[in-house]
Amino acid sequence: MAIAADAALRTPDRRYLVVRGRLWRASNPGLSADRREALVRQLMDARRALRRDATEQGRVAARQQVDEAKRGLGERGPVWWTDGAPDYNRKLVKNTPYAGWFASSTPAHEPPAR
Repeated sequence: MAIAADAALRTPDRRYLVVRGRLWRASNPGLSADRREALVRQLMDARRALRRDATEQGRVAARQQVDEAKRGLGERGPVWWTDGAPDYNRKLVKNTPYAGWFASSTPAHEPPAR
């Protein structure tokens, strides 16, 4: 089950979404609205192609498109922030410097980290 980005808890620095106790890198807020819209459209098209295409070649191409869109959005690849802070993408929040913040701000809908 996917959680809408606007419903997910975001770290105070807005770099990550917290989903089931895990950090997921947020999109680069510096992207123009047009660029973001184009990349999200590309991402959704590629995800639909993954579900629809039964051939291995088609699935490989769709996965590549997903990766390109996520890199363009800043969710993968080099981090989009410039202060030199490390990337905690996909880490359990309890194992990062965000642990104290998370413990004090976890909403009722957020299950505990495993």
